[in-house]
Amino acid sequence: MTAPVRLRPEIVALPAYAQGKPASPEAFKLSSNENPAPPHPAILAAIRDLDINRYPDASALVVRERLAARHGVSADEIIVGAGSVAILAQLISAAATVGDEVVHAWRSFEAYPGLITVAGATGVRVPLTPDAQHDLAAMAVAVNDRTRAVIVCTPNNPTGTIVTAQQFADFMSAVPTDLMVILDEAYAEFVCDESAVDGATLVGRYPNLVVLRTFSKAYGLAGLRVGYAIAHPSIVQAARRTAIPLSVTEASQRAVLAALDHEDELLVEVASIAARRDDVRAALLEQGWQVPVSHGNFVWLPTAAATAAAAAAFADAGLIVRALAPDGIRVSIGEAQSVATLVRVAGEVVRTL
Repeated sequence: MTAPVRLRPEIVALPAYAQGKPASPEAFKLSSNENPAPPHPAILAAIRDLDINRYPDASALVVRERLAARHGVSADEIIVGAGSVAILAQLISAAATVGDEVVHAWRSFEAYPGLITVAGATGVRVPLTPDAQHDLAAMAVAVNDRTRAVIVCTPNNPTGTIVTAQQFADFMSAVPTDLMVILDEAYAEFVCDESAVDGATLVGRYPNLVVLRTFSKAYGLAGLRVGYAIAHPSIVQAARRTAIPLSVTEASQRAVLAALDHEDELLVEVASIAARRDDVRAALLEQGWQVPVSHGNFVWLPTAAATAAAAAAFADAGLIVRALAPDGIRVSIGEAQSVATLVRVAGEVVRTL
């Protein structure tokens, strides 16, 4: 369809971000990496009575102060946004424009290419290693005079693999100190490996590092869209200048505070999901799947050319999964009741691959 106005051709050609498919009431939605547990009663109580005729605090100061105390930084080193992906868009826009490059692994979070294109920059995709991990050495080599940012996703979405603390330290030593390095840790709470990098402990060591976190996954606030980043105050200020004003709602801010008040209870459910994830992977390995060790709330099935057919088989059984052709399928760890069906259908699929 021809537009009635002049539009940027790269935007017209850009595929829109595809959200995980919805599920019918009788099916399990395993396509969006959501926390399947119902909202904590304290969170529901916190957002029940809102003066929705009033604007929220644009800076989310109370939330920033709470997070700053948690991470041992100042409130000026925290930015809160409408999900960590919104902050990522702000960071890319603040750092890169036409003629600039942003390096990231592939396959990784599928929103990265679109966010880079919208900023006017060029994305440089560095293939994962054969065992589905970031090839940090190759990513460092891909950095040049045009590179304005690098995105490292750990645990990587959709493969679930981690970057270790030592691997990340080596990478930071290999890239310029004035290059923005964005460490996307949306699934950090699900990590059980002590060797994994923990970005929140590194901000003071690397002024060029930005650490992204979200409340969508572990804390079950996906529907309220709230995340945050920790970074040098100058980076935070630049990111704020590219933000859509007042995008973090009062409901989101109240929900975060309530979630942090009851964090211990919420993390019990996170541990349960992580244990379920490990059980699912063990069952898949027994069936013959080559499944990477996952540290997110999902597992990765490398279905390659059979991706569409495999996703259809899961859908026929009432499991809505995320098909990422031509590479594979990401399956979120959902309700405990979904596991038996997931394992059964995966066994049927692997025999036909």
